[in-house]
Amino acid sequence: VYQRRVRGVFSELAEYCTVAESPSGQIMGYILGKSEGQGEEWHGHVTTLTVSPQFRRLGIAHTLMNQLEKISENQKCYFVDLFVRVSNDVAKNMYKNFGYSVYRQIVEYYAGGNAPHSPPDEDAYDMRKA
Repeated sequence: VYQRRVRGVFSELAEYCTVAESPSGQIMGYILGKSEGQGEEWHGHVTTLTVSPQFRRLGIAHTLMNQLEKISENQKCYFVDLFVRVSNDVAKNMYKNFGYSVYRQIVEYYAGGNAPHSPPDEDAYDMRKA
């Protein structure tokens, strides 16, 4: 039952999932997102964006983001948002270069964990592009 439910969720999100592969078939990166909200808050959301270290700084993240933004536009979304750790300067700068800006700060969005030596809870920026 659980597997069927998970498959259903992923089939609904399939349009928002893009994988970038090298000519040899190696996965270079991927993006997963969704559309959510109601009324003027209907928007595309970037759930995760990952590019393998050896393929970074080649424009793959930008290509994947453009694809998700185009899908969101086709879904009549008003904007696209994502969450990023306040301390993640590399990601913040990348998204700013893609046209995103900080909309708000969400206190303790990322949980640090309870184990000894776990990082503390951390705030996130909700970054948006209209």
